[in-house]
Amino acid sequence: MPTLPPDTRVIVFPFDLYGGSGCGAGAELLADAVKEILDENEDETRPTRCDAYRDRVTVRETPFDTPKAVAGWRSLGRKAIRDSLTAGDRTLWLGGNHLSVLPVYEELGATGDGAKTLVVQFDAHLDVHQFQDIHPTPANGNFLLHADGPLPTVVNVGHRDLFLLPADIRAAFAATHSALQLATQPEKVIADVRKRAAKATRVWIDIDADVFDPAELPGVHRPLPFGPPAVQVLRVLDELWETGKVIGLSLSEFDPGRDTRDAGLNLLGWLIEWALLRWYE
Repeated sequence: MPTLPPDTRVIVFPFDLYGGSGCGAGAELLADAVKEILDENEDETRPTRCDAYRDRVTVRETPFDTPKAVAGWRSLGRKAIRDSLTAGDRTLWLGGNHLSVLPVYEELGATGDGAKTLVVQFDAHLDVHQFQDIHPTPANGNFLLHADGPLPTVVNVGHRDLFLLPADIRAAFAATHSALQLATQPEKVIADVRKRAAKATRVWIDIDADVFDPAELPGVHRPLPFGPPAVQVLRVLDELWETGKVIGLSLSEFDPGRDTRDAGLNLLGWLIEWALLRWYE
């Protein structure tokens, strides 16, 4: 008998304190979109491509409706991702602000051979900021500096940071590919990402919604101009999925209160459906 592919665990983690307030609602809205996708697939009587992941996807929500849950957000997050990794499930992590993905980085660095885990991060900002207006405790713009334990190998694609010094970047990132490099040297960027993925034992894709140009996804707190178009990001994602090593995808920083005509919701919702099909078809 053929071996069934792993299940997919959708973890809804709408934490959005210490920067990016309002993004928790984005995680919850994306969770509603996933539930709608699953319900529609269940109601469909004719065969569709979505039958490939029918009955393989579950949604698990982490509410932050008590002081205890808020205070323990980091341990709650680590347990949620650890349970998914231990079960051998694929993971779709719907986070609030980007800080909400820190437990994923910590657990990926701590489990298995963390050094051979590759995180390809799509983000307009390199979250190692130590400027005078950045609080020294864990926050949305500096969370990579506050990991408990070693980080996995992290490569950024699509940033537009202009002020960080090379030494500060090298402290957290194995490589960075700016939006300009992706636009002018796409083959070189893709070749580097592909080479690193080939050497890794597993790959996690981390998408901060502000990586996209704000003309395509306006619903973010700190939009930066000259971002890569969605189709360019999709090309890199497709290359990564071709490796067969992608175990998880995290989405964060979507603020529906700043969205325009559901542009961001539609883009991210489509991307979720695409990812499920890439895993199961």
